[in-house]
Amino acid sequence: MSPGLDDEAVTDPIGVIVRLIADVEHGLDLGRIREVATESAGRRAGRRRLARALMDNPQVLRTGRPPAIWSAGKLLLALRKAGALEISPPRCCACGKDLTSLRCRSGGDWGCTPCLDEHEECAGCGEKRRVVSRDRHGLARCQNCPDVDGDPMETMTQLIIDLDPAVSREEIETAVQRATVRPAGQRRLAWAIIERPDLLTGAGTYAPAPAVLRFIDELVAAGTGKVVRPACPRCHEVKALSKLLAGQRICRNCFARTAAVPCCRCGSVREPAARDADGGPLCPNCLVSDPVNHEECATCGRRTRVAVRTPDGPLCVACMPRQILDCGICGRTAPCEVSRATGEPWCDRCQQKWVTCSGCGAVAQIRSGTLQEPLCAQCLNPDPHFWGRCPACEVTWQLSPRPCLRCTLGQRVRGFLDDGTGFIRPDLGPLHHALTGVERPDTAMAWLSRPRVGELLSALGDDRRQVSHETLDELPAGKTLAHLRSVLVAIGALPVRDQRLAELEHWTAALLDAREDPSDRRILHGYAIWHHLRRLRRRIGEQHVSHLQALNVRCHVTAAANFLDWLAAGEVTLASCTQADLDRWASGEVSYRDATAHFIRWSVSHRHATGLTFGATRWEGPRGPHDGEKRWDDARRLLHDGTLKTPDRVAGLLLLLYAQHIATISQLTADDVHDDGATLKITFGTSPVIVPEPLAGLVRELIATRKGSNIINAPGARPWLFPGRRPGHPLGDDRLGQRLQQIGLKPRQDRSTAMFTLATELPAAILARLLGIHIKVAVQWQRASAGDWMTYAADVSRRTDKT
Repeated sequence: MSPGLDDEAVTDPIGVIVRLIADVEHGLDLGRIREVATESAGRRAGRRRLARALMDNPQVLRTGRPPAIWSAGKLLLALRKAGALEISPPRCCACGKDLTSLRCRSGGDWGCTPCLDEHEECAGCGEKRRVVSRDRHGLARCQNCPDVDGDPMETMTQLIIDLDPAVSREEIETAVQRATVRPAGQRRLAWAIIERPDLLTGAGTYAPAPAVLRFIDELVAAGTGKVVRPACPRCHEVKALSKLLAGQRICRNCFARTAAVPCCRCGSVREPAARDADGGPLCPNCLVSDPVNHEECATCGRRTRVAVRTPDGPLCVACMPRQILDCGICGRTAPCEVSRATGEPWCDRCQQKWVTCSGCGAVAQIRSGTLQEPLCAQCLNPDPHFWGRCPACEVTWQLSPRPCLRCTLGQRVRGFLDDGTGFIRPDLGPLHHALTGVERPDTAMAWLSRPRVGELLSALGDDRRQVSHETLDELPAGKTLAHLRSVLVAIGALPVRDQRLAELEHWTAALLDAREDPSDRRILHGYAIWHHLRRLRRRIGEQHVSHLQALNVRCHVTAAANFLDWLAAGEVTLASCTQADLDRWASGEVSYRDATAHFIRWSVSHRHATGLTFGATRWEGPRGPHDGEKRWDDARRLLHDGTLKTPDRVAGLLLLLYAQHIATISQLTADDVHDDGATLKITFGTSPVIVPEPLAGLVRELIATRKGSNIINAPGARPWLFPGRRPGHPLGDDRLGQRLQQIGLKPRQDRSTAMFTLATELPAAILARLLGIHIKVAVQWQRASAGDWMTYAADVSRRTDKT
């Protein structure tokens, strides 16, 4: 459905004006009419007023008779000047005379000078005549009765000379001419100063007219030492006093604070820029962001928010002309703006960057300095009067009149978690406090801007039930939900849960529910629940399931399900499966061969199948070549290559030098590192291992600088050496393996090489105790490496104290 004319008066007022004019005038083309209308109508609000006025009274285009708004008369004059013949010129409201210039009075009447001149009772002769001037008391004077008090200019001039003899009459006369041009205004200026001479010495805040303040500024600029610019009575700063409040002249900022009210849309407390159709106050940001106030960009043609107006038309943010300069902070050449705080150019990236201030150590937006030594607003200029304040919290130091990012973040979070009544449930209070109290509100805003995050938070806010793991399990699974769950656990809103184990249990239950055959479901239930999950819970104890452990269970259960599906496709059950059937399955291209073999052996031992044999492949030592030289080359590179990240260097060295599993490395905490200043030790097993330099220095650097990339720092969380993105969790072993591969390591092969080398140098008992591996595993590695430590105990027993 196309919009009506009234809607177009809001969205496209120029189009409405052109259409109404074209219905009357046929001598001008539409392009010329649009050009004249655009020049005459002014900006957005003026165009809308003119469009509505012409819609309400289209006959003014033909008759030229008021009442009508002043811009309508201005449009008629411009059209006549452009050559319009069917458009009427504006006519006097009284005598009907065609007008060549426009004078308008209240009520929308325009007319000629004789008809619009005021006629009042003269204070001199008492007759009702045309008002020519007014005396110092505001009484009307006709042409025959001038003011009998004389010229006040001479009195004022003498008063100023008496105050400061250094000022000349010519300087005073020039200052008066610049303050106000009209003689009546000059007389009012003089009368005001004669009545209150202290206006010149600091009491200018009580000036009855703005011309007095302009006159004071001109005298000070001329070098008058005794005349003083007045300070704002509220902020006590010497600046332009452009607003009148309670009989006093105050500055623009103080007036804005007194007039500030909550915006009816975004809630920010600011001076209203306009009001909506219901009379609600709108802040400037909501006003220009409203789609009805968008305009077509003169360059790209998109209908969007106007960023700047040029002689060629409005421009959007993308098309706004920008200067290509060298940023004064980061030094790169990019589109820049000139900072009002420093007067130097700075790029968009630096305008949004949050840093740790080198002056005070606070985390804030960078305002000056360099990326190596950044400065916040307070360290750049500690004068509190130089900066403005956030209109919402009145705490953040800034030049922008918009709400600060932290207040905007609070409003955004409240909008998600609000239950519809304007309140946030008590169980969601910790989440609201944690999100609004983050150290970096820009990262939290970036996270909240993701559609999936907004959907999940809104679902939590709308749900009347207490937030719990069970309510989260009902939401669509994904990485965003997993991260949100970690946030809730980290802040104490949810109890700690082994999420990988819970997901594994849910996955297993779904797999079992999908089985239609009761016999297969019973077999899979015993294999998955009573064998794998029970063994996994017993093995981990109080620890959480690792990625590889969960993956191992999934692979074995999936292999069992696939084998049962293969049997069902051949109309064979597990109980009736013969060795010939098993050999036929093994001869094809199958996945999970070893995992399926384990399921078959389990089935035979639990009497679900009979007569089946599928031998287990025993570990016969590490496969592949063991390149010791490459191991040491990689270790030297990680020790001395400062371009690599410290966490990657430390993790790679623990893998290469101490043969640690990636899962073990990711679970290390600061408590596993013992540093007395001289010696640094790390506990992998039951006995700590002394770490030599320079690896010890890298570990110390990692402990001092480690910081997760998560938005919320979990209070009381374990001090992981390798913190991850999820609050309270370490870096995943799968992600750590990817990072090591990106720097040129092959974790599986490199660990085998390291373990192979260490097994030839250390006895199995010491290897198990130092590296935290089982004694049987250590013995197997020793045998695989051909290390001969069978006589180690006897050798030790024969040692004397001297040896």
